[in-house]
Amino acid sequence: MNILIVEDESRIAKRIERMTRDIFGNALKSLKHINTLQEALRYIENNALDIVLLDLNLNGDNGFDMLTTVVSESFHTIVISANKNQAITAFEYGVLDFVPKPFNRDRLQQAFNRAIKKEKTENNKIKLLAIKKRGRILLIPIEDVLYIKGAGVYTELFLANGKKELHDKSLEKLEQLLSHTFDRIHKSYLVKISEVKGIIIKPGSKYMAELKNATLIPIGRTKYKDIKAKWL
Repeated sequence: MNILIVEDESRIAKRIERMTRDIFGNALKSLKHINTLQEALRYIENNALDIVLLDLNLNGDNGFDMLTTVVSESFHTIVISANKNQAITAFEYGVLDFVPKPFNRDRLQQAFNRAIKKEKTENNKIKLLAIKKRGRILLIPIEDVLYIKGAGVYTELFLANGKKELHDKSLEKLEQLLSHTFDRIHKSYLVKISEVKGIIIKPGSKYMAELKNATLIPIGRTKYKDIKAKWL
């Protein structure tokens, strides 16, 4: 695991670092602590990461200025903050977890477990997907996304307006964040439940989900029974 801690209070950063080393042990490949937003953004741009632990108040800078950038990346973001009233907004942006200060080792490990074991989030508050496009960060409302297709380590977002956008997160990571709104109906597809019109059975026991816009998306054979029970 490659982990970055973005925290301006040295005492808290050392505590997070100590707990993180204790939790991961030999599985920890790299652990970096940075205390400013700009330096953290430069580090993220030049290093492969699995998890970023982000405080939302950094020497007077607003962590939300960084949040739209980090949630567009391939890694998961876990917010560690005393500002509990900002938790809902953080989840809306697509963080994996929000750990309120003060916290203990068990709560931090719970957050890590969601990333390690690929547990689905318990919140259904995510409203935006941030994507990188032409050097800018664009926020795509979840309500505009019809389905998502895996494209290697990336994903393709298919939107209601007919456009397609590329996201740096894998299908597995987006499934964790979007499990309350989207179903994994195939190894390569996440589909918004509310957009499904019905199921079509084709010759050779091939199953397709028909969306309201007439798009057909394959349903994996192992997933057909669960999908049928949920939708029909």
